[in-house]
Amino acid sequence: MIPAAGVDTPVASLGDRLAAHKMLAGVPRSELEWLADHGEFISLAPGDIADREGQPVERMIVLPPSDVVVTEAVEALAVHDDQFRAMIRECPVLIETLVHSMLDRARAMQPASMHDDKMAALGRLAAGLAHELNNPASAAARSAKLLNEALTEAHEASHALGAAHLSDEQRALIANMSAQSLVPTKSGVFSAIERSDREDEITDWLDDHDSRLPPASASAISESGLTTDTLDELSDAFSGAMLDAALRWIAAEYSARSLAADVERATTRIYDLVSSVKRFTYMDRAAPFEPTNIVQGLTDTVAVLASKARAKSVSVSVDAPPDLPVVSGNPGELNQVWANLLENAIDAVDESGHVSVTAARDGGTIIVRIIDNGPGIPPDVAPRIFDPFFTTKPIGQGTGLGLDISRRIVVAHGGHIAIDSRPGGGRTEFQVILPIDPKPNG
Repeated sequence: MIPAAGVDTPVASLGDRLAAHKMLAGVPRSELEWLADHGEFISLAPGDIADREGQPVERMIVLPPSDVVVTEAVEALAVHDDQFRAMIRECPVLIETLVHSMLDRARAMQPASMHDDKMAALGRLAAGLAHELNNPASAAARSAKLLNEALTEAHEASHALGAAHLSDEQRALIANMSAQSLVPTKSGVFSAIERSDREDEITDWLDDHDSRLPPASASAISESGLTTDTLDELSDAFSGAMLDAALRWIAAEYSARSLAADVERATTRIYDLVSSVKRFTYMDRAAPFEPTNIVQGLTDTVAVLASKARAKSVSVSVDAPPDLPVVSGNPGELNQVWANLLENAIDAVDESGHVSVTAARDGGTIIVRIIDNGPGIPPDVAPRIFDPFFTTKPIGQGTGLGLDISRRIVVAHGGHIAIDSRPGGGRTEFQVILPIDPKPNG
């Protein structure tokens, strides 16, 4: 950029205006005059496009490879590519100044781009997490409401049972059967057919014993782990209204306890999800390098990306030994690597595809492999896959920074990242190799 001339002062020469630029203060006047003679003075108005992504570079500009839109009036000096060789020869101090400026900007852009990529990833994760939390939160609220009704029913059933003046043996039998009602079935969850068959079986048993049990209690008995053999044992000790009172109390106990268990499972799921995200971001950690559990990081990353995988019906498996050695690293940055690679793998596969995540020790290193059964990476694309701003995703769906940032993070941890893809073979594998006792770079 060239300093704008004052409104009420004579327009200075181009050489004088270049000399007034703070970045060019140490450049000899002769080199600035050469630049003024061989450059092209241009003015750009708001809305003008200085350079377009994908077009050949015909003039010197230090900007990311994307459409550059002018937001306010600006004056600039453009040096066309046919002058570059002469500029290198005639303006050595200017070239050194420009190179140092470019390096400074590149250093400043690296942490900023890593931060931007992580914020973008967290934004996507937040949307998925909101959906993920909604299911257990709704289940907890629903079960808590039903639990209040179940406790009322249990209170009324206990009064009816108390009025029957049970013997100690009868009380012990009911207590034992109440505990048995929570024993899980062999499958853990009834299928629709199994549930229907059990309901029919329990209904037939109740009819055979002239039971007047309310429908809700009969349904609870059918959902429980009680068998007809166990119910036969109960009918041997009770009959008539007393049998119904005992069954009603057992059903109420089962409903209340199972609903309490549902609330516990749902809230535990919420806690686990929040813990996974907290560990994933390591928002409460300040230390740049610390003992890092790779298995925990991979597990947390899979957890926070679960909703994205389910949206495409993609299965994700994790195979890593729990006793894998820790590495010295930045947990948040390494989780950023796992998230970038896993997101890319999920995006790459078709509906109902599969992504496998493995981690294993190999001598003094740990190798993490993320493998997908997508279409593979074309040979002409593979060499550029780690280039900054390069992406094969549609506009607006990828920044082209994920793999570049991942590579830089891995290198900073003393490791390296590699890719093995077989176009048309339905397999792409990313390998991240980290030393167990790294010597961090950078």
